[in-house]
Amino acid sequence: MPTEIEHKYLVINKSYKDFTQKRITIHQGYLSKDKERTVRIRTANDKAFITIKGKNNGDTRLEFEYEIPYKEALMLLQQLCIKPIIEKTRHIVNYNDNIWEIDEFNGALEGLILAEIEIPSSNYKYDIPPFIGKNVTNDIRFLNSNLIDKIPE
Repeated sequence: MPTEIEHKYLVINKSYKDFTQKRITIHQGYLSKDKERTVRIRTANDKAFITIKGKNNGDTRLEFEYEIPYKEALMLLQQLCIKPIIEKTRHIVNYNDNIWEIDEFNGALEGLILAEIEIPSSNYKYDIPPFIGKNVTNDIRFLNSNLIDKIPE
């Protein structure tokens, strides 16, 4: 069964830029964002995806992700997704053999920077990089699907 186990943190400084190996420009919107499931459309540079995620159970949830045609993703973002659309720059960081995704939000969420690490099990031990602050894994305010409620249209 496809599951995602993820820990999410606030970022306290920009030292992650010293570790960045790749940058990705992301636009994402939601077709559904109810408590039981979210359906997300995302463009990442020149690729596009539809992702279905189940309800969080702590740091774990079901996740299904499929690549879709880029032009169709743009249409979905413009015409069917709940507005507003999230814009962010993702920095891919390898820190002590673990991949961290650092999201710098743009537009109305400018200044918010979150870090995520996907792990193989909930009790997996990993080193915390120097740019990591408070763990917000179980704080629903920091789910991307809830962040769109904070963006004025």
